[in-house]
Amino acid sequence: MKERLNLTIDGALLDAMKAYAASKQMSVSELVESYFRSVTKPVLRKNILDLVDELEIPEVKDGF
Repeated sequence: MKERLNLTIDGALLDAMKAYAASKQMSVSELVESYFRSVTKPVLRKNILDLVDELEIPEVKDGF
């Protein structure tokens, strides 16, 4: 079920978003909904600390 949301934003920004939405053949509402979905879905990527933990420790050969 769709709900109504009232937003107050800068007029120039709204004009720019309307133009952008039109270029993508979308409505501003669809853009907002798409953005909200993207920021509320769980992150499936690993963060940098997880990636560093997975690095192999290099072998040390004769001081090099």
